[in-house]
Order: sequence, then structure tokens, then C-alpha cells
Amino acid sequence: MKYKYTYDSPLGKMIMLGTLTYLTDLFFEDEQYAPTYNSDEYIEQLTGPFEVTVMWLNQYFKGQKPFILPPMQLEGTDFRKQVWSILQTIPYGETTTYGVIGRKIAAAQGKETMSAQAVGGAVGHNPISIIIPCHRVIGKNGQMTGYAGGIERKVYMLELENKSL
Repeated sequence: MKYKYTYDSPLGKMIMLGTLTYLTDLFFEDEQYAPTYNSDEYIEQLTGPFEVTVMWLNQYFKGQKPFILPPMQLEGTDFRKQVWSILQTIPYGETTTYGVIGRKIAAAQGKETMSAQAVGGAVGHNPISIIIPCHRVIGKNGQMTGYAGGIERKVYMLELENKSL
């Protein structure tokens, strides 16, 4: 069975998708790379993973650093999973760049370089927005670049995290 749940965040409506065991997707309903899904195939229900996700989001939007992650299951290529794994290591209230992530992946693969554009594509297709903090990735020299949910949301979240530190 597949489940969904709608969350009203200060930044707009968010959709959770998953199973009774895992959160598989969390996205703003109007974000650029929101997954296409047939709503009729999903049961609207607050499952265990969604309850934890709601608690996490409530803490986050109150300006608190959430401490319990919902159980997540990520679907994607090995490369994307590598990028998403690195995203999860970016500390609350801090940022990194696409280039830094690219260098980490290149080093792990024994390569000299990795395309920042390839990293950007993987970051942009992060299936679990906010919890896997793709909003903490910025361009070189601190440029506010790309966020599938919109730059205004990215700025809001970075300011929220910095104020709470």
C-alpha cells in the first residue's frame, strides 16, 4: 500500500509519500521537480513515518534543530544517492557548495574532478526536501543558486536556521 499526507508549512503545502515503514518523498506541491503520482493510488493517512516527519517539520519551522529523523527510503541512481548522503552531513545552520560536494564524490571515486552541474542535478532531484537539506547548498562565492522549491523558500530556511543558532 502507498500512503500520502498533506502538511501545511509556513512556506506552502507539502506532500509526503511513503509506506507504513518509510517516508519516500517530501516536497512542496508546486516545486519544480515534484514527482508525478496518481493520487487515487494513495491512501491519505497519517502513518508512523509521517507522524515523525510532522514532528520534525514542526520543530524545524519553530526555529529549532530537529533531533529525530523519520525512517526514509531513497530511490535513485548510485550517483544521486551519494550526493544525497553528503547532503545529510551538512550541519544545521551551515552551507556548502556544489563544488565541495563534487570534490568529495570525486575523491571517493578516485577521480580528479566531478562536474558541479552533475551535482546540481542530483541536488535538485532530492526526493525528501528540507530533511535532506538541499537548501544548504549554495553557489561559489555565496551565490543563492537553484532550489527546486524556489529561491525565496531557500533564503527563508537559511535565515531561519541562522537565527536559531
